[in-house]
Order: sequence, then structure tokens, then C-alpha cells
Amino acid sequence: MAFATLFDSSIFTWAILPLLIFLARICDVSLQTIRIIFTSKGKKLLAPMVGFFEVLIWLLAIGQVMRNLTSVSCYLAYASGFAMGNYVGLLVEEKLAVGIVLLRVIVQGDPSSLIEHLSKENFGVTNMEALGVRGKVNILLMVIRRMDAKHIAEDILTFNPKAFYTIEDVRHVSSGIFPFYRRQFFSSQRK
Repeated sequence: MAFATLFDSSIFTWAILPLLIFLARICDVSLQTIRIIFTSKGKKLLAPMVGFFEVLIWLLAIGQVMRNLTSVSCYLAYASGFAMGNYVGLLVEEKLAVGIVLLRVIVQGDPSSLIEHLSKENFGVTNMEALGVRGKVNILLMVIRRMDAKHIAEDILTFNPKAFYTIEDVRHVSSGIFPFYRRQFFSSQRK
């Protein structure tokens, strides 16, 4: 009996229900961000599974908003949850660091100490001499897992603080030189 009166109370209508809608929106929008990332990376099994839960949670949230059309707090909770869900989704995506990237580094001067350091860590590095606006440069190319990009970028700036680098998404890799735990990842992608 006390449980039923809780659902009919103004506390539930103005505080608990909007909080639940807010939390549901955070979850479904975060899942939406992750689903889009999985779709863009070609994860054919993960993207639909995440999409299922995303839509299920969304239906529950929008259903509550539709049942309470006169509740401004539900509207605000829905919109606030959407905004916060985008933020949380980006944080989760940053932590997951899914995928493979191409790291392109342009350095002036001798890059041999940087190449030697990266080679010791078992990263494959391709070095090309080129001519830039300010003279001779070396272009280093590396195909790495996205989760390693931040660490390698820090190494690059340690060895050459004036280095210019870009990071681009790569959808597929056929082979390469990767640290041991990465070889298993890439070989399983080719089967």
C-alpha cells in the first residue's frame, strides 16, 4: 500500500520520475554514441546489440514523458539527460579508444633516436625524407591502436618538442609490425 502511494505522491511526480528519466536518457544517449562508433568501425555484432538496449531504454524514457505531458520537470529531465548523455558518451568513447589510427609525424632534424625508441617498443615506423616549407623534414608513419596514440604522442614530443603530428582513423589493416599483444588482435581480424 505504501509503495502505491509513493507513485501517486508529488515527490515521485516532481523529483523521482524526472530523475529516472534523466538517468535513462544519459544511458541511451551514451549507448547511441558507442553504437555510432561501433558502426563506423565495422563492428557488425556489437553495433546492433548496443542499438537494442539504446532503443529499449529510450522507449522507457519517452513513454514516461508521454504519460506526464503536463510535467515540465519531465521535459527538463529529458533534455538534460540528452545533454549529459552526449558528454558521458564522449567520455566513455575516449576510454574505450576503439580502432586503429595512422599517426603521421613531421620532424625537422634527425629522428633516429625517436625511431629507435619506438622500435624498441615494437612499433613499426616508416621514415621518409621530404621537403617542407622550412627545409628538409622527415615524415614518420605508424599504424597503431588508438589506445596507444596518446602514449606515443607524448613520446614524440619528449624526443622532439617541435614535432607536428596528425592522427587519422583507419578502418582496416592487412599486416604490420605491432607489439606482441597487438599481433593477436590484427591476425584475428584477418580470419
